[in-house]
Amino acid sequence: MKHKKIFNILGVIIILALVYLCLFVCDETQFVIVTLFGKPVRTVNQAGIHLKTFLHSTTNFDKRLLIYDPTPSEYLTRDKKNVIVDSFACWKIIDPLRFYQTAGTIDGAERRLYDILYSELSAVLGNYDLPDLISIEPSNVKIDHIMNEVTENCRRKAERDFSIAIEDVKLKQLILPQQNKQSVFDRMRAERQRIAKMYRAEGEEEALKIRAKTDKEVKSLLSDAYRQSQIIKGEGDAESIRIYGEAYSSNPEFYKLIRTLEAYSKFLDEKTTVVLSSDSELLRLMTEGTGGMP
Repeated sequence: MKHKKIFNILGVIIILALVYLCLFVCDETQFVIVTLFGKPVRTVNQAGIHLKTFLHSTTNFDKRLLIYDPTPSEYLTRDKKNVIVDSFACWKIIDPLRFYQTAGTIDGAERRLYDILYSELSAVLGNYDLPDLISIEPSNVKIDHIMNEVTENCRRKAERDFSIAIEDVKLKQLILPQQNKQSVFDRMRAERQRIAKMYRAEGEEEALKIRAKTDKEVKSLLSDAYRQSQIIKGEGDAESIRIYGEAYSSNPEFYKLIRTLEAYSKFLDEKTTVVLSSDSELLRLMTEGTGGMP
């Protein structure tokens, strides 16, 4: 009886082991490749519990988007400048069976991705100069265009050779080797100085325009003011002549007296010596008074 119980327990254990070996679970985030002695026999895409024989093996692949982050590598630009590029790629498996046959594993796929990425970055960066990557003028930088070109080339190769869909290749960091930093800094400094000179020249040109415009306006204002002053002066002189004329015409003798006294005040003082004949018209007022005025 005791031996019978042991055999029963062993039988249950064997049955459970066989059941365990004949069942496998496919997660909704995975593909499962069922193989027989290393040869793929079917692909499972649907999530759930599935059957297989105990002779079959399974290999799981993630169907989600994966990130490949290789170590930074050094590249050469068209103008023979070395740059260190740190990039990453977003990718996923298209056909799990073909992927298994060509890449084998995720690690194998990443080794192949490194070859593709390094090759395409080398080829594309070799068509551009360093100022296309680093510039003080944002409009001169072509990083987005370069990385789009790299992405398209990598996508075509990876899909064709390994059934891998590369969604995007992005630049994390662009590093200059130590021997190149000084030349880049010098070039950036020269570019800044060129822009500063351009701004100063534009400022001086604008200042000259403003000064010329101001001088023109000043001359115009002065000319208008002078013209107005001459008009006012002419009107004043005309009014003065008119008043003098009216005064003279109303009392000519008084006007003559005033004018004679004004003449005296201008040329006679304590130091003046005048030699005139006794019948001079100018001295008649002093010798004969107002009675001598005609």
